[in-house]
Amino acid sequence: MDDASEFRPTQRTTVGELLAAATRQLPGDEARVEAERLLAHALGVGSTWLYTHRDDVPAAVETADFERLLERRLAGEPVAYLLGRRGFWRFDLQVTPATLIPRPETERLVELALERLPADRPLHVADLGTGTGAIALAIALERPLAKVIATDASPDALAVARANAQALGLAHVEFRAGDWLLPLAGDHFDLIASNPPYIAEEDAHLDQGDLRFEPRSALASGADGLDDIRRIATRAPDHLHAGGWLLVEHGWDQGQAVREIFESAGFEAVETLHDWEQRDRVTLGRRG
Repeated sequence: MDDASEFRPTQRTTVGELLAAATRQLPGDEARVEAERLLAHALGVGSTWLYTHRDDVPAAVETADFERLLERRLAGEPVAYLLGRRGFWRFDLQVTPATLIPRPETERLVELALERLPADRPLHVADLGTGTGAIALAIALERPLAKVIATDASPDALAVARANAQALGLAHVEFRAGDWLLPLAGDHFDLIASNPPYIAEEDAHLDQGDLRFEPRSALASGADGLDDIRRIATRAPDHLHAGGWLLVEHGWDQGQAVREIFESAGFEAVETLHDWEQRDRVTLGRRG
């Protein structure tokens, strides 16, 4: 069992042996964690169970399910899609290949939005390109007096977002189909947030790692990655109350360019703030 490539489970292979073999096969620093999550999913148990039952021998069908998951992960398929779930903020979200996988840095966007949304009064908030509903649902959870409207051009993504809202019992979120601000005609908001596509269309990273499996329309936007941010910033002032905020997530090297876009659109108090790794991540501006 020293050579992971030669390991083949038998009818007597234990939980501990499966974990050890998968950890050797999977690449990267997260190999052990990924192996645990995949095996727990295949067995229908929690991760703690794996350690209290290391000497148990799973049923053949469970071992086969785990092997299939492991093969798909070794081919590069994201763990979130294999499990159908991803943790975000204070909840788990259903995730499918129709949606972008929520990432920890987007929680920074939620934090900054909440800082500008008083908890003691009704508010009107929009989330553009909602995907799984991550941003909209996090804001709705923390601001129960707010009316949140989430838009997405993908019917499949909206179906996932609606299911997530129902699972969390967040009835004060409304979902609308359409491109960015188009479904919001006549509406005005205290804050608009978005995690739009911001990768350049020819960026080689789109053909590497997990990104290969995520919807390209949720990742790439024009030659410099900023086409959708330009559309949002240009049109957002027409949908903001005076003093209302626009916040967008973007790439670590796009802060200056996004600030210039915001300023050209007439926003005031424009600022780019860092994520937890001290990289430019969110630019915001206020309508005068």
